[in-house]
Amino acid sequence: MTRTNLSKQLSQAEIDRFMSEAERLHKSIVQPLLSPTSDHYRALQSTHAALFKTVKDITGKDVPFVQWNTTGPVRPPTAG
Repeated sequence: MTRTNLSKQLSQAEIDRFMSEAERLHKSIVQPLLSPTSDHYRALQSTHAALFKTVKDITGKDVPFVQWNTTGPVRPPTAG
């Protein structure tokens, strides 16, 4: 029986694949138009928050595939 040393981090190819699947999951969470008072809406919001946290933990960056509307987070203008 052989033992292998397990990796402590994902490879860039694995991160890319994860991000692709995370974007797909994000789209499936935000697509249904549900009442904010429904149990399903609240459950999906919890899943969404966990997805965002996991992406941040793995990549060290905010979720790149979310397009905020005008009520989203405000980012300072870039110097240029």
